[in-house]
Amino acid sequence: MADTKRILILGGGYGGIETAKKLAKKYAKRGDIEITLLDMNPFHTLMTELHEVAGHRVEPDSVRVSFAKVFGGSKVKVVLDKIETVDFVAKKAISVSSEYPYDYLVIGSGAQPEFFGVPGIKEHSFTLWSFEDAMRIRHHIEKTFEKAVTEPDPAKRARMLNFTVAGAGFTGIELAGELIEWRDVMCAKWLVDKADVKVTVVEALPNILPILEEDLRAKVDAYMRKKGAEIRTNTPIIGAEPGIVKLKDGSVIETDTFIWTCGVQGCHFVGMLDLTQGRCGNRDCEIMRAKGTCGMLVCQFKQDRKDTSGKRGRVLVNEEMRSVDYDNVWLVGDNIWFIEGGKPLPQIVETALQTAEVAAHNVAAAIDGGEAKKFKSNYHGFMVSVGGRYAVSNAGGMKVSGFFAMAMKHLINLHYLFGVAGINQCWEYLKHEFLDMKNGRTIVHGFGEYKTRGYWLLPLRLWLGFMWVMEGVNKIGEGWFSWASGSKSGWMFSKGVVQAGIAKAAESAAAAGDAVTAASEEWVADGAAAVEPVVQAAADAVSAASGEWAEEGTAAVAGAADAVADAAVKTFGKVWDLTKPIFDMNGSIATWFRQTFMDGLFAYLPYQAFQLMIVGMEIAIGLALMGGLFTWWAAVASIVMCVVFTMSGMFAWDQLWFVFAGVLMMGGAGRAFGLDCWVVPVCKKYWNGLKFVRARHWYLDVPSKK
Repeated sequence: MADTKRILILGGGYGGIETAKKLAKKYAKRGDIEITLLDMNPFHTLMTELHEVAGHRVEPDSVRVSFAKVFGGSKVKVVLDKIETVDFVAKKAISVSSEYPYDYLVIGSGAQPEFFGVPGIKEHSFTLWSFEDAMRIRHHIEKTFEKAVTEPDPAKRARMLNFTVAGAGFTGIELAGELIEWRDVMCAKWLVDKADVKVTVVEALPNILPILEEDLRAKVDAYMRKKGAEIRTNTPIIGAEPGIVKLKDGSVIETDTFIWTCGVQGCHFVGMLDLTQGRCGNRDCEIMRAKGTCGMLVCQFKQDRKDTSGKRGRVLVNEEMRSVDYDNVWLVGDNIWFIEGGKPLPQIVETALQTAEVAAHNVAAAIDGGEAKKFKSNYHGFMVSVGGRYAVSNAGGMKVSGFFAMAMKHLINLHYLFGVAGINQCWEYLKHEFLDMKNGRTIVHGFGEYKTRGYWLLPLRLWLGFMWVMEGVNKIGEGWFSWASGSKSGWMFSKGVVQAGIAKAAESAAAAGDAVTAASEEWVADGAAAVEPVVQAAADAVSAASGEWAEEGTAAVAGAADAVADAAVKTFGKVWDLTKPIFDMNGSIATWFRQTFMDGLFAYLPYQAFQLMIVGMEIAIGLALMGGLFTWWAAVASIVMCVVFTMSGMFAWDQLWFVFAGVLMMGGAGRAFGLDCWVVPVCKKYWNGLKFVRARHWYLDVPSKK
């Protein structure tokens, strides 16, 4: 269409995702708006959680959220490609094999590690700025431990077991915390003495975590040292060679694992674009700024039309997050250069999200002619985790540490993931961080780690199903399907409430009763006179014969009975009578439930239909559980039925096991020797492919379509 407006977003990071989702929501019903997000990978990477993968705390999938999940059912089209350059005049992004025209361009291509020109660092260190980096570190450490246990040379072995992290900012400290925990696991696995393994953090500044307050820094420092980490501050690194890290004081650190986390710059791709770059001309100040300690109040800025070296890669934008060079180009996240309060915006997640919100608003304003929005930061604080069980935080005006700080970090991650991919991704996060966690590396330790195999639940599933079937069969035997005998479920309703359908049945019963009464009235009248004298004579004889005995023996028998009863109560008395109902049928709870739900809803259902429904549900639940078919739903129905019976005052304490057994059935019990093994995957695939399911993130696991 000639009048279609094309929005192209480069990069699926925090900023790109936020921009695309906000624009997709605004233009969900606009057919003349096309939104395309272009990235090299089919997933969004949770950059703030990479240290967990590198330290082998969580599985790799925990930090990857597929774009199919994020944009399923929305109008955002995701294209996988690598852009080489952008022709801003012709308005098209260019890759090796394709061109992508646009009317409005948003660049959120992120950042990359900064090595500050220190010789040998780039060639001889690991970095942690991508999913691939995290996996590279993870596999390297696993192989290093495996080799170290068989190394006979003590010097080589010590070098192999010295894991060195350069940089004590957020990334460096969080990674070192993971390595400390993983060290304990690996030492137990390979029978290595923990004293032989070193985790060293090297920092050029006097303190770790310079962006945090002193009291929080001290807590992190004390915790890490207590766990055996070596922290070396005031120790600048001047170079690196294979197996060696060179320090400014002339000493060296011998290590086969050297990880560099000393700062980032805008990505090389953005640095090569024909856009005005924002740079600080003082290299020492750049190093300080990368560490978060430069106030930028005395700096002299250089603005190069094109930074061909690509060293900084941060593009100058105005307060609308718009490029100063082109009115239809916006930038978000780590690749922007914007000064606020004398300082450049920090390269953190909140910056990416807040700049994306401004950019999305202003792209829409450019399309619709609305008023542009100006950026104003609103940071909520900072937090840093040291492994899976300890953290410090200053967020929302609250400074906490330990369990509560770690819990706050999880809540913030859940809040972000809910906005990205809904409750589905939140559940995935909880599984990775708690339920699937190994070696107790979480704030709940190992309490969620162990799982019950489905085949152990098979006997319970069969028995629970059989009990439900028998509940229904017994009701049939009690006459629940004998409509002529009237309602068998009237006790579930309040006194005076008449179920629908009872009136007609009562009329039939009354007619039959009248005929019987008319036929028998005469017999009763005639027979009563004849029988009465005989009965009276017999009664008089018995009374005369037994009067004396009754008078003398009653007192003795009564006394003996009382004594036996007292002894039985003291010896065999019940501490808790489990046969009693959980709620009294005439109590306040059962009365409220009966009047609210039974009288106000089910009383209008013909009693025949009501009784048929109850019996049918009980038998259906039982058969489903026994066959392992739709077990999760059968378990939910079982629990609901138990709640109804309990609230009605019918369920006793010794029947409560139905509820707990139902909860266990919800854990996939139908997959073990059950029909769910075949049926559920088919149903799940169909469900996950529905457009409205994908649009609302209601899918199970992953969507079936892109």
